[in-house]
This record gives sequence, C-alpha cells and structure tokens, in this order.
Amino acid sequence: EVQLVETGGGLVQPGGSLRLSCAASGFTLSDYWMSWFRQAPGKGLEWVSRISNSGGTATYADSMKDRFTISRDNAKNTVYLQMNSLKPEDTAVYYCLRGAGWNPDFADRGQGTQVTVSS
Repeated sequence: EVQLVETGGGLVQPGGSLRLSCAASGFTLSDYWMSWFRQAPGKGLEWVSRISNSGGTATYADSMKDRFTISRDNAKNTVYLQMNSLKPEDTAVYYCLRGAGWNPDFADRGQGTQVTVSS
C-alpha cells in the first residue's frame, strides 16, 4: 500500500522558515518523480514544485522560486520542502504527491500538513 506522510508544518511568522518532510512507503521512491502541491482555504490545488527520480532536476512555481527548495533522500525514502522567507499568502495545507503532478487529482498523496504564516 502506498503511503505518504507529510510532517513539519506549523505556525510561523512572516519571513520565517519551515522544512516539510514527506515519508514514503509501499513503493520504491527512486522509481518516481515527486511533487509538492498546496491548497489554501477556499482554493484549488496549486502546484509548488517537482523533483526528478534522482534529484538532479527540480522545478518550481514562479511565486516560490528562490524561496523554496525541494530535495530528496531516496535512501531514507523521504522528500523535503525547505521554505524560506514565508509570506502570509503561503498559508495552506501542503501535500506530497507521488509522481510529477501532471494529474494531481489522480495521484497518490498524503493527508497534508498545515502551514500558517501569520504574525
């Protein structure tokens, strides 16, 4: 059974940082691209970032470029999202998805972790 468990969310002040983790099990992580999405209250899923199987290629949504960094440790079956210079508009539930995220509605994903950016 595929399982993805996101952790690391919380309440942070504007300008702060958080590191999200996604623990994967039930499949071979190195066989898949992985992606992060987020969903703000009352809005749809928004793509954040994706990373290739080996971690050699990573891409980001424009609004997160230069602030967020995606990485992975296949030996630890974990994908990370380092978020710096957080803004109130980054407040959302963040989800880890198996795959590159081209069809997020059909991808395996975790339960999400809440990130709240507020003073």
